[in-house]
Amino acid sequence: MGKPNRRILPTIIGISVVTTLSVNVAVLVARSGDDPAPPTRSEQRARYVAASGSTSVSPSAVAPLGKRLTPHVLVAASSTLPADVVQKVRGAKGVKGVEVVDAVQGMVAGKQVGLMGVNPSTFRNYTPKPTAKSDALWRNVASGDVAISFTMGHDGGVKLGSQVPVGGKREQSQLRVGAYATMGISDVDAVISHATAQALGMPTGNAMLISVPKAEPKTFIKKLGKVLPKGAKAVAVNPEIDFPAAGDVPTAAGQVMTARQVQTVIKAAYTRLGWPYVWGGESEAEGGYDCSGLMQYAFAKAGIHLPRVAADQARTGWVIPYSKAQPGDMLIWANDPTAPGYISHIALYLGKGKMIAAPRRGTVVQIQNVYTRNMRGAVRVSPKLLASRSR
Repeated sequence: MGKPNRRILPTIIGISVVTTLSVNVAVLVARSGDDPAPPTRSEQRARYVAASGSTSVSPSAVAPLGKRLTPHVLVAASSTLPADVVQKVRGAKGVKGVEVVDAVQGMVAGKQVGLMGVNPSTFRNYTPKPTAKSDALWRNVASGDVAISFTMGHDGGVKLGSQVPVGGKREQSQLRVGAYATMGISDVDAVISHATAQALGMPTGNAMLISVPKAEPKTFIKKLGKVLPKGAKAVAVNPEIDFPAAGDVPTAAGQVMTARQVQTVIKAAYTRLGWPYVWGGESEAEGGYDCSGLMQYAFAKAGIHLPRVAADQARTGWVIPYSKAQPGDMLIWANDPTAPGYISHIALYLGKGKMIAAPRRGTVVQIQNVYTRNMRGAVRVSPKLLASRSR
């Protein structure tokens, strides 16, 4: 597996580290999902945003939705962030909001995922609009439920209303799945309340989301380095995807893949035909692949190490119209009804309207006709861009 190149959350509750960035800070094992032709968002949104069933909290236990803020920077540490540091960040120029959360890699329904403990009344303001608006969702979380991402539920096969183990590899508690709702942060597949997080032994306030809409994240992160405690890391949350003007995509080797690299990627993908779809799968050891796991495997054979999830893989080059796609490009879709615009599926373009994909739970890696519903274009991968991010 190649080195993931951006994401951070600490390993606190006994979860094995995949890639260590510093002492006790690890890149999340994030999961992607996919669905070639899901129902329309209006048809599915109510079904996915909140589970049916009563909760043990009153309607007033969670505050109404306030002003929504977009999180631009994530800071994570292995222990509680000092109060004075949080206060300095809140008062920094351009900062519109700071949300302190508990964050770890955790086990949910047998999968290792990014897990956050949050204040439902305030954290909801930092989530995608359909997720933020659901009072039932946040009441479920406040009552002790776990909310999982759309892809974990839909393609991971974790059912709404079911009881699943949540916690570390050794110590877990059974929680009800109270919602399918993506939080818009590609490394986070599960959210619980702060109280539930503390009962599970998670750290307190070791991470924060920062909304700084008028600043360049890279520039702001550099300034943060002067105030963050030793060992804390800061990364951009879901950076903008690069949509170049027509004809502006470079063609030089290094900027884009060579013909040999393209051939290697396609041949590698062909060797996985017939392997089962497994949510979170990225190797033979897991018995199969999901959509981004398949891309990661194929590109690695050409020496190109992609990040783990579809939303991040969409940022590994230039996004161009499908009409300009060439063999070796990746095709991307935004199928998640709880996070409009969030890239949740990816496949490898073969040319002539064909692609190799790991479609969804219950299928196998296969060659498909390209479909354009919810498609957001094609990604022309840039090895040079990937190399610069992995340093």
